[in-house]
Amino acid sequence: MEKDVRMLVARLLAHQYLPRQDLLVRKALTDEPFRQELESRLHACGLKFLDSPYAGHVTLALDRDMEQGVLGEHETWVSNTMNLDRSAIALLIVLWALVILPKRQRQLERKEWGENQEQTELFADEKPLETGRKVSAPVSRNALIADFGDKLGKSTRIKMNLGTLARLGFIVQRQEEIFEGPLLDLLLDYNQLAGRVLDGALHDLLGRHLSDVLPPATPDDQGEGEEPTDV
Repeated sequence: MEKDVRMLVARLLAHQYLPRQDLLVRKALTDEPFRQELESRLHACGLKFLDSPYAGHVTLALDRDMEQGVLGEHETWVSNTMNLDRSAIALLIVLWALVILPKRQRQLERKEWGENQEQTELFADEKPLETGRKVSAPVSRNALIADFGDKLGKSTRIKMNLGTLARLGFIVQRQEEIFEGPLLDLLLDYNQLAGRVLDGALHDLLGRHLSDVLPPATPDDQGEGEEPTDV
């Protein structure tokens, strides 16, 4: 077991992320003693194993109490640990909302991308949870620039930031389409962001793009919004 733990940590450090189907990753997800040994060794180094049943990959991250000591010299560490500027962070959040929120809705309903969202299926809860392209739809780069260019820094800035996000593993660019990258649904916390996007300042900006996952407006909602939950 010791060699397998060392091998998994070394591969995660070398490759940044690994697919859930990897043999050692599957062992970490299903073998409790192996997982405990892995987490103990990582904790001793200020790291933690990061996984989500909704994501197709796993990765390593800094323990929360290590962040300031490791990243405190950078001005941006409080808002992000990858030294992204404000325009890149804004683009990342928009892409997360456009890709992950509809994806999560499909996952919870056990439906695939392109499947009739009105159609209900008997025993849908018993279907396996998909994490790949079957549930994660791409975003058109041209549509992104047309719809959000005035808010995210125009075409040149957006294309530059897309390249940065792709290098960091958040997205994958194929021709004119932007796909979910290995880290998009791992490093951004759904529980923290979803409410802020759906109920907060981005609601109006993203509303028509997220009609399938936004709750319908009610008379009580008119003119009176709830404060997003502090985290």
